[in-house]
Amino acid sequence: MSGFVVNAVLIFFLVLIAFLALRLHRLFAMVMLSGAFSLVAAALFVVLDAVDVAFTEAAVGAGISTVLALATLSLVPVEEKPHKVAIIPAFIALTTGVLLALAVTDLPKFGAADAPIHNYVAPDFISGSENDIGVPNVVTSVLASYRGYDTLGETVVIFTAAIAVLLIIGGWTRDRRRVSKQAEDDHAG
Repeated sequence: MSGFVVNAVLIFFLVLIAFLALRLHRLFAMVMLSGAFSLVAAALFVVLDAVDVAFTEAAVGAGISTVLALATLSLVPVEEKPHKVAIIPAFIALTTGVLLALAVTDLPKFGAADAPIHNYVAPDFISGSENDIGVPNVVTSVLASYRGYDTLGETVVIFTAAIAVLLIIGGWTRDRRRVSKQAEDDHAG
C-alpha cells in the first residue's frame, strides 16, 4: 500500500507542476518548473525500479536541459509573448494522452508474476547470460550486450548534451570577456 501512496504523491506533484507550467508566463519560472518536473519524474523512475532511466532523466532532464534553458534565457526577453491557444496542436496532444491512457489499461499489472517479461525475456537473460556473453553478472550482460545499443544511445545523449553545455558556456564567457575588454578599451581611450 505504501508503494501506491508514494507513486500517487509523485504523480500528483507531476500533474501540479504541469498545471503551474501552463499557467505561468515568466520564462525563468518555466525553466525552473521544467527542471523540477524532470527531477520528480526521475524520483518516480527510481520508485518504479528503472534506475538507469532515472539517472538519464536526472542528468539530461533536470541537469543539462535546465542549464541549456537558463543559458537561452540570457538571449530572450523575460516575459513570454502573448499568444492564443493553438487548437490543432492542443487537440493532437490531448488525443495522444487519451490513446496512451487507453494503452496503459492493456499492460499487465505492475509486478505481476505472470507478466510476459517474467515468463519469456527474463529467464532467457538469466539462464543464458554467462553462456551467451561470458559475463557472470546478469545486470552487466544486459546493459552491455543485450541492451548495448540502448546503453550506447543513452551515453551518446548525455555526452552530446554535455558538449553542448560546454560550448554554450565557453561561447558565453568568451563573449563576456570580449565585451569586458571592449569596455576597458573604451574607458581607457
